[in-house]
Amino acid sequence: MPLTWVPVDNRPPIFWPEPRPSRSAAVVLETRVVAGVGGGPDKTILNSPRFLEPAGYRTICAYMHPPGDSGFEQIRRKAEACRAALISIPDKGPWDWQVVRRCLSLCRSEGVDIWHGHDYKSNALGVFLRRFWPMKLVTTVHGWVHHTRRTPFYYWIDRLCLPRYDKIICVSDDLCRAARSCGAAADRCILIENGVDTADFRRQRSIDEAKRCHGVRPGRLVVGAVGRLSPEKAFDILIYATSLLLRQGMDLELWLIGEGPEHEKLRKLIDLMGLGERIRLLGHRPDVRGYFEAMDVFALSSLREGLPNVLLEAMALEVPVVATRVAGVPRVIEDGVNGLLLQSGSVDELAQALACLLDDAALRKRLSTAGRQTVEHRYSFAARMERIRALYDDLLSSPQRIQQANIRRRPSERRTPTV
Repeated sequence: MPLTWVPVDNRPPIFWPEPRPSRSAAVVLETRVVAGVGGGPDKTILNSPRFLEPAGYRTICAYMHPPGDSGFEQIRRKAEACRAALISIPDKGPWDWQVVRRCLSLCRSEGVDIWHGHDYKSNALGVFLRRFWPMKLVTTVHGWVHHTRRTPFYYWIDRLCLPRYDKIICVSDDLCRAARSCGAAADRCILIENGVDTADFRRQRSIDEAKRCHGVRPGRLVVGAVGRLSPEKAFDILIYATSLLLRQGMDLELWLIGEGPEHEKLRKLIDLMGLGERIRLLGHRPDVRGYFEAMDVFALSSLREGLPNVLLEAMALEVPVVATRVAGVPRVIEDGVNGLLLQSGSVDELAQALACLLDDAALRKRLSTAGRQTVEHRYSFAARMERIRALYDDLLSSPQRIQQANIRRRPSERRTPTV
């Protein structure tokens, strides 16, 4: 069902799914700063509203983005597909006070009960705006993986903000430790790992059928990787490992799906090796499921991660995985049982792991079956959102909190505290 564009005076317009949820529900505002087409966190944020609405939570997704950013149209389409209420907030940079004004107006007009931040700026905004609008503060720490010259500044902001948050959701154990090192109380740091909608991510075609759709030469093997083309993903190491296998006579090709600042550097590396016909930079793809289905192996070569959604998606679609032993990945992958693990940063070790899988069809089948079972039993999105719902319920359960929220509601919409 399409989303309806609803302008509200001078406030940010909202894309509302029809029919609109009741205003009497508790209101969660999911906030994020984004540029371009977004990334892994958006899969969690935009999918959350449809899982939380039956539990009595009206969820709005507010995205701050550069004015005129063409990539935001892709995010709007994702929101429409997920039937998520989406707000566009043009953001000219750190000193754009119109962002603060618009967010405060939104909190007041929609009666926000829970501010849910997803990055350093939305975390800082939540702390500041609570001075003017009473609400609970929740943040999800996805991982500080994009290291730039501004990274120390971002760390500094989060060190100031995280201790002031009521709940801090971390997608991996190491991020729980990092949040506590910022001064956050241990009982406020909650490990809730990412999840995948297993009904949505279910294989529809065989590998051979999917390969024919993508024009892959019969008998050729396909290694795939999906993610932002940035240094921490170490796609250059994956390219070198693929080059080694090709020189050994293996008939394969590598697909790199995504966009990012390393695109030109990786393209030049591929051209320098003369491997343009075997290593393909496919750019951003709005829907990667059809590409996953054509992969014989999914490779995660990252140097840093939180818990990557693409790893869970590959496993849900029964693609055997080779992954580096970073952050939350070893909690998902048991080496030799549902995937292969290796140390990050090693071309030789990555090439050996890929060769091990590519040479053994029976091993690929066993690992792909076990990977699907792992996601179904431990990483379903429905189970993850049940834990989020319980966290929200706990935050809003006290009689004092409900009385405070009732001040902001019309008499007909007020709730009665449960004793």
